[in-house]
Amino acid sequence: MSVQRQLTNERMSQIVTHNGTVYLAGQVGDDMNAGIEQQTRETLANIERLLDLAGTDKNNLLSVTIYLKGIDAHFEGMNAVWDKWLPKGVAPARATVESKLCEPQILVELSVVAALP
Repeated sequence: MSVQRQLTNERMSQIVTHNGTVYLAGQVGDDMNAGIEQQTRETLANIERLLDLAGTDKNNLLSVTIYLKGIDAHFEGMNAVWDKWLPKGVAPARATVESKLCEPQILVELSVVAALP
């Protein structure tokens, strides 16, 4: 099976599909001045949009890596939004780490791998 790339520029692709697996570039929210809950909601909405474009959805998540600007300050707020967003019974493998992100106002970034149905 060939590699398919969508929403590609000279540096990266937002979606890469290969062998029945969808890989998303790291996703962030749209309003960088918002708090952790709003940034998380926006990030998850962006992920849903990209998964739909790739032909899958959040029920097919395999793995998610969550990068938080400050794990002590933002873990609880991010998880409150995550727990409402994720359908019961489909929790992916997940890791959450504290990280210095590319812009100082970004509080959360998610990297996603999902299966095609």
